[in-house]
Amino acid sequence: MTAIRSPKSLAGATPTTLGAVTDLTPGEGRAYVIGGLQLAVFLLSDGTVRAMDAVCPHKGGPLADGQIDGGVVMCPLHQYAFSFDTGACTSEGVGAAQTYAARIVNGMVMVDI
Repeated sequence: MTAIRSPKSLAGATPTTLGAVTDLTPGEGRAYVIGGLQLAVFLLSDGTVRAMDAVCPHKGGPLADGQIDGGVVMCPLHQYAFSFDTGACTSEGVGAAQTYAARIVNGMVMVDI
């Protein structure tokens, strides 16, 4: 069974500004590299942002290029779906992607790394 990871919280995390929310397209992801960490950031249709590892734990697919379906993003390589809330894959035997707390502050995307 795959361990479920919760978003990294404010405790022990460093708030990092990625850029303006206007750089994101609703319903799509965008990849960022911060200090060697690859993040996939998504602007959802409800106006919230979500962040997780940009690399699929299955075969290294680019999660930022995945299709959003409700509360998950589907890896474009093998169609595995990963929860925005927990990073868990909806399929048995596939590892979880680390998720990160994300928010919009004064029009800027902030992620706790």
